[in-house]
Amino acid sequence: MERNDFMRAAASLAEKNVADGTGGPFGAVIVRKGEIIGEGTNIVTSSHDPTAHAEVVAIRQACQKLGTFNLEGCEIYTSCEPCPMCLSAIYWARLDRIYYGNTKADAAAIDFDDDFLYKEIPKPMHERAIPTEQILREETIKSFEAWAVSETKIPY
Repeated sequence: MERNDFMRAAASLAEKNVADGTGGPFGAVIVRKGEIIGEGTNIVTSSHDPTAHAEVVAIRQACQKLGTFNLEGCEIYTSCEPCPMCLSAIYWARLDRIYYGNTKADAAAIDFDDDFLYKEIPKPMHERAIPTEQILREETIKSFEAWAVSETKIPY
């Protein structure tokens, strides 16, 4: 298969998801060495999980299949430019490359507008829409201190 075939696979998942009524019009596949190792659709509404975007679902499936949290050597094909959450997940998973079909402007045109999030992220915490307050650092820091000296930690 070639890259266009993988993008067609992602687009097909998105179209089927709409037809099945299981979520939004988004599909994604993760490819390693020319083979699809993970696929996902947006199942936010059917799974009652706001993080169940196509890219995140595909990343979870690929990681389970490979038995790792690190997807170096893999690429993602997604039917739409990733939202901020999915883009972060892609970076955390260490995927090598992103291919996308529709743009965030295309998504906004059908009421999937992530522009609010893109504008929130760079704001200082005290200016964001959701109030954010630091509490109990002297207690929560203990787990970080334990991690810093742990001999069994797996860095990621």
